[in-house]
Amino acid sequence: MFPADVPAPLARLMPPASSGQEGESGPAERDTIFLIKGSTVDDEFTLWLAPKLEAEGYQVFADILTLQPGDRWKRQISAALRYRAAKVLLLCRDATLADSNVEDDLDIALELGKELGDHRFVIPLRLETFRKVKGLGDTIPVDFVRSWGDGLVKLLDTLQRQKVPRNLANVQINPNWEIFRRRGAVPIVDEPERLTSNWLRVAEAPDVIRYYEAPGVIDNNRLQRAIERYRHPCALAGTSGFLAFGEPAEIDMAFETAGRFKVKHEIPLVAFTEGGFGKLRIDRQTASNLVIAMLKTAWSNYCKRNGFVEYSYSNAVGFHASPEQAPTGKRIPWGNQAEKKRSSMLRNASKGHIWQFGVTAMPAFWPFWHFRLKSRVLFSQDNGTPAGVVIDDAKKLHRLRRSVCKGWRNKQWHGRMLAFLELLSGESAFVRLPLSETASVVLDATPMLFSSPVSTLLPNELDSDAEETDESTLGRPDSDGEGDE
Repeated sequence: MFPADVPAPLARLMPPASSGQEGESGPAERDTIFLIKGSTVDDEFTLWLAPKLEAEGYQVFADILTLQPGDRWKRQISAALRYRAAKVLLLCRDATLADSNVEDDLDIALELGKELGDHRFVIPLRLETFRKVKGLGDTIPVDFVRSWGDGLVKLLDTLQRQKVPRNLANVQINPNWEIFRRRGAVPIVDEPERLTSNWLRVAEAPDVIRYYEAPGVIDNNRLQRAIERYRHPCALAGTSGFLAFGEPAEIDMAFETAGRFKVKHEIPLVAFTEGGFGKLRIDRQTASNLVIAMLKTAWSNYCKRNGFVEYSYSNAVGFHASPEQAPTGKRIPWGNQAEKKRSSMLRNASKGHIWQFGVTAMPAFWPFWHFRLKSRVLFSQDNGTPAGVVIDDAKKLHRLRRSVCKGWRNKQWHGRMLAFLELLSGESAFVRLPLSETASVVLDATPMLFSSPVSTLLPNELDSDAEETDESTLGRPDSDGEGDE
């Protein structure tokens, strides 16, 4: 067993746990190329070289995959070098060779080379002109200064001639190399940045949820029909009752055809979602799911009552502005008094189709109560009518989203989301979703803002081949689809 806090890429390079150096079945196999590098200065080269070596069947270890610089992993890294390394590649430039950790690893490698009787155990890779390295004498480095490609060819030839173990029958390239390469491709600036989320904070919610139960026998079919007719969310629970947010007088009137029901329990809502309710044999997960479903129903009811168009996607329901709410090509103003008024389109024509923006709402309780909004774009065939003919072919819809929406910048998606919320909330700062005639869950109509301690240097422009060429999807080209009022 490896220590629980050793990452998987590192754990597979560790010696057997039964002994410090050799297991009961013999010495640990030396099958790994170990890279000695600087902590950050050599990351770019390492992320380029390592997957290319793995593509040739070699197993590679570099400290970048531990994700934890410093001394925490020093023992494990040292163990990987001492017991698994078949060859050591030393990245050579003055900044790297001056690193104390590099010096320590090199001392271990040179001593190990003597023990193994391999005077070519350490192979220097010249990345820049560097000072003479004690212990390597006149060892000829592989030159990567003129060309990384030429250096790679020379290095592969060297590894093959020195018979470094590799497995061409089972080539595996660790995906983490590409993950880290992409992460480092975006420059980070040490300046705070405000980020707009797609979360709507729950500002208010009822204190309790009520469990109603019939004192006698009831007809379950009648109860089910009454629940379906009820204008607000509720859920069957227990043996002859249901959960709802309505007060007794409201429930009496709404369910009179199914029987008479009385409040058996008033349950604190937050406690219910966090711990369930033992008297009804409802565990925490079931309670959370029940309330999530009721909140989704409240959102759905609200959108339908306000004229939004429902569409069932493969995994959820989305709502879109109707042609009456957002005519094709019309800009919907959004923004509040704290910022300059802007506008965005929620429906327009492009490439013989009509696109319409919408959202799916997903309630959540962690880390606090909120609704997460997922952007949706639905397409219909343009037949000269305001709505067009809806396309039900999922593959065609996917292709249209990839082509029509590929040029939309982040601020265009952001603008369309805020324009949708403007229609949803009217002139109010809140969206009030009724849970009964007297109870509601209240959402902030403006997405939450978060602060990041750092920001990124991302250009606000796209490559020419990624830009949407149909200007109707962009509004005025000089404003990126968002216009001043």
